[in-house]
Amino acid sequence: MTAPEPEQPPSMAALFARAALTARGRGGDLPDTRLTRTGVTVDPANLAAYARVCRFPVADALPATYPHVLTFPLQLALMSDRAFPLALPGLVHVRNRIEALRPVRTDEVLDLEVWAERFATHRGGATVDLCASVSAGGAEVWRGRSTYLARGATAPAGAPDSDVTVVVGDLDRAAATWRVPADAGRRYAAVSGDVNPIHLSGLTAKAFGFKRAIAHGMWVKARVLASVANRLPEAFAVDVGFRKPLFLPSTVILSTAQADGGWDAAVRNATSGTEHLIGTVRSL
Repeated sequence: MTAPEPEQPPSMAALFARAALTARGRGGDLPDTRLTRTGVTVDPANLAAYARVCRFPVADALPATYPHVLTFPLQLALMSDRAFPLALPGLVHVRNRIEALRPVRTDEVLDLEVWAERFATHRGGATVDLCASVSAGGAEVWRGRSTYLARGATAPAGAPDSDVTVVVGDLDRAAATWRVPADAGRRYAAVSGDVNPIHLSGLTAKAFGFKRAIAHGMWVKARVLASVANRLPEAFAVDVGFRKPLFLPSTVILSTAQADGGWDAAVRNATSGTEHLIGTVRSL
């Protein structure tokens, strides 16, 4: 079922608030709703700010993670609706896969579509995939899949096992050290619209059980991709697993290695070695 198309992207602050107020009493199976927006153009000022925050070089094509920013408000609208069986507060982003089917020019007119699928069992609860597709001129140019874990939740009877595993090779050589400041969550929220309270301050993060604010997983993924931005093929897939939270502020080490014609990568705490992200970049 395709829902009526909104004239403007949904307000994510309002959606987070609605999700918190309607968290109790959810259940059932995934809705078959698909949300769409057509004729979407990129705001050059927002794109430039996003590139600065994520360290992407200036280019004529969108960073491969930027279409996620465009589709995320629709995904949030789907998850915050009472028909969605899992409460949004407490959902943990555990895996994200992006397929950049070709470079997307910054001036192209885009059509967006999102939906949910694969309600699956996980040893810690249940997972669901939020999927997104971006088209230009009637042809798909980008697709994304975000897997979220609801701890303690139960998937429907007969649900498949969750698939959250990303495998990388030996990554012992450090490629870069990042000093991630305390305001990294607020800076990324300003350019992405993702104002989830766990990223904004220590006070709001503690309300959701975190000792400090944590970095957005998609910001960490974008920083990794930006580090190899000039060495990517025209069509590629980037698949990452989000491991332990990256608390703010922190110093982390990025490790990369060439593998299978692409790259393997890991982001780890510089002191403890705690793994925050592992991922692969491969040609399509």
